[in-house]
Amino acid sequence: MMSQEQNDLITRTGPKDPCGKLMRSYWQPAALVDELEGARPIRPVKLLGENLVLFRDERGRYGLIDRQCAHRGADLAFGRLEHGGLRCAFHGWLFDATGQCIETPAEPKDSKLCQNIRQRSYPVVEKSGILWAYLGEGEPPAFPEIDCFVAPGTHTFAFKGHMACNWLQALEVGIDPAHASYLHRFFEDEDTSTAYGKQFRGASAGSDLPMTKILREYDRPIINVEHTEYGLRLIALREIDEERTHVRVTNQLFPHGFVIPMSTEMTITQWHVPVDDENCYWYAIFTSYTNPVDKKKMRDQRLELYELPDYKSRKNRSNDYGFDPHEQQTATYTGMGNDINVHDQWAVESMGAIQDRTKEHLGQSDKAIVQYRRLLRQEIEKVGGGERPMLFLDEANARSIQGPATMDGIGPTRGWETYWMEVDVKRRRGAPWTAPVPKEIADNVHRLTAAE
Repeated sequence: MMSQEQNDLITRTGPKDPCGKLMRSYWQPAALVDELEGARPIRPVKLLGENLVLFRDERGRYGLIDRQCAHRGADLAFGRLEHGGLRCAFHGWLFDATGQCIETPAEPKDSKLCQNIRQRSYPVVEKSGILWAYLGEGEPPAFPEIDCFVAPGTHTFAFKGHMACNWLQALEVGIDPAHASYLHRFFEDEDTSTAYGKQFRGASAGSDLPMTKILREYDRPIINVEHTEYGLRLIALREIDEERTHVRVTNQLFPHGFVIPMSTEMTITQWHVPVDDENCYWYAIFTSYTNPVDKKKMRDQRLELYELPDYKSRKNRSNDYGFDPHEQQTATYTGMGNDINVHDQWAVESMGAIQDRTKEHLGQSDKAIVQYRRLLRQEIEKVGGGERPMLFLDEANARSIQGPATMDGIGPTRGWETYWMEVDVKRRRGAPWTAPVPKEIADNVHRLTAAE
C-alpha cells in the first residue's frame, strides 16, 4: 500500500505537479498525423492538462498554441487557416505557428499592437505517423534510435485510443505479464493464420502453439525484472515441460511507454499520454520486421471499435463494455468480446478515474509494477532537484538507446537466457530495413552471423 500523498505524486501531471514537470522533460504524442488530414487541418488538443489547438498552415508548418485567443479568450479551435497562420473568428487576430501575433485587423492601420502579442506555443515534429509536442523548458531532447523511429514509413502504422482514467493505471496494465492469462483468456483457439493485426491470437515463435492456449494453460509465469538504460526489461517464463519453456520479453520505456511483441513479425511501441489527471490516450506504433504493414487492414480493424473524431471506444462504461454473461461462461474470461483493448479498458477504468492505491495489496506477480513505481519516484526527485531524468537524450547519445529487444516464443527450458536474444537478433538481421541490434544483445550472441 502507499499513502495518498505518494499516490498523488506519481499520478498528477499538471504544470506545477512534480510528475508533470517530469513528463514535460519528454516529447509527448499530441495527435496522429491522420487527424490533420483533410481540408481543415485544425484540431483541439488537451495534453498534460493544458488546453491547446494544433494546426498546419499553408506551408505545411505545424503549430501548437494556447486554445484561448490572447485578445479576449475566444476559442481558436474554430479559427480560420489563412495568410500563414490561424485567425481567430472573433476579431480576426492572426497567429503564426510559433504563436506570434502577425495581424490585428480591427486595430488602426499603423498599430504596432501585434508585435508584442504572442500565444504560448510549443514545438511540434512529425515522426512515425504521430505529431509530437514538447511542453518543457529549454532545448527538447533527441529521440532515441528505437525500432519504431528507425523503420521506414512503409513498415510502421500508428493509431490511438481513449481511456477514461489516469495515465498510470493505463500504463501499468501493459507492464503486468500475469494478467494476460486471465483478462485475455479465450476458451477456444482460433486458426492462427487469420491473426494478422490481432494481439495474442497468433502462434508463438518456434512452434504451432496458439498464444491463447499458452496463456490459458500456463497461468503462473515466473517474472524477471531487469533495469536497463531505457527503463525496465520484463521476462515472463511459462514452463511447458522439462524441455520447453515459453519466453515473453517486453519492456517498459520510460517514462510512460512500453514495447511488446505483437506477433512473430511485429512489435507494438505504446505510450499512455495524460490528457488530464482523469483521462489519457494510448498511442501505438506497430512496427513490422518482414513485409510492409497493411495499413488499411490495421486501420479498418481498429475502427470497428474506435469512433472518430475522438478515438473513443464504442464499448465503454455506458454500455457495460458489451458484457455478455453467456459469453463469459462459454467463450471469454471477461464476456466482453474478442478485442483485448476492451478488456484492458474495462480493467483500468473500473479502478476509478484515479486508482486509490492506498487500498491495494500487491503480490509477487506485481514485481514489475513495484519496480516501475520506484523508478518513477526516483526520476521525479531528480527533476525536482534540477537534474535531467533518464532517457533525456542529446544528439550525441541518442543512438545509445536501440531496440529494445522483444520476443514471444518457445525455447529450451535450459538455455532460454540466450534463446530469446538469438531470436531477436535473427529477426533484426533478416529485416528489409536496417534494424539496429542493441549492443548489450549483440555482445551476448556471438554465433549468429549477418547472413543468418
